[in-house]
Amino acid sequence: MIPVNSVLQVGHFPEIMQAEIDRRFVPTRHLDPAAPVPSGDFQAILVRSNTKLPESLVRQLPKLKMVATCGVGYDNLPLSYLKAQGIKASNTPGVLNDAVCELAMGMMLGLMRRIPESESFVKSKAWSKGLFKITTTLAGKRVGIAGMGRIGQDLAERLLPFKVDIAYSGPSPKAVPYTYFKDVHALATACDVLFLACPATPDTDKMVNQEVLEALGPNGYLINIARGSVVDEAALLYALQHKKIAGAALDVYDNEPNPNEAFLNLDNVLLTPHIGSATAETRIAMTNLAVDNLEAFFNQQPLPTEVKN
Repeated sequence: MIPVNSVLQVGHFPEIMQAEIDRRFVPTRHLDPAAPVPSGDFQAILVRSNTKLPESLVRQLPKLKMVATCGVGYDNLPLSYLKAQGIKASNTPGVLNDAVCELAMGMMLGLMRRIPESESFVKSKAWSKGLFKITTTLAGKRVGIAGMGRIGQDLAERLLPFKVDIAYSGPSPKAVPYTYFKDVHALATACDVLFLACPATPDTDKMVNQEVLEALGPNGYLINIARGSVVDEAALLYALQHKKIAGAALDVYDNEPNPNEAFLNLDNVLLTPHIGSATAETRIAMTNLAVDNLEAFFNQQPLPTEVKN
């Protein structure tokens, strides 16, 4: 049971998520994270992973002991301050794997087979004037996954039926039957398609840079379902504009919801508006897991999915 007036809900939640929150408890809504917080003895915060939680806001809540973020990523939280103050944090891993992997697969196939462009070709009646361009098959390709966590492993399982060779990179090898590379540059050299499924951390900031893109090469494809910060966008734009890589599919960007307009003028990119987990089923499951963490906190039980960093 979550006490009334004990949880500050920071930022906007989509209607389907808000309905699930309101079904389970009564939060105090605070839509603008930059505004002064309302009065109250708030012990917990509920926030989405795409809403930046300012440290300045947290400092205004002397009784705060827990922050529940609704999403697998928690780079939106002031983790150093939370840890220093002994404030617990939770996220919602696992429940969004299916939706994110489905989108990743769709983006990859859409990019390589140019599905959005081919639809426009038919709708514009250009087909009556000539054939559509020849595209690229996935079968037989070498696929790299930067980040072999929950999502990376689920993605690999979906890729196997497409007759590809799979490799991965990360801080250390995992108990998986795929080739391991210590760094993303070596991985890019060894693959034709590179998925980014790693967390946003200081170690992964702009890790896909000019050298990595050159290693991927003119026949290589990049698919980013991680965070925009993982990629050096200036280097990526240059690589796309000068055909240093074959193409990129992006669901995340440095500046959301206003990505660099230069991406909009390229014919070798596929762009989606950060919708990896944007299915009704997934958003409801994410919301319920976030609230489960809040209930566990108020019942003085272990958090189901506590952030341990």
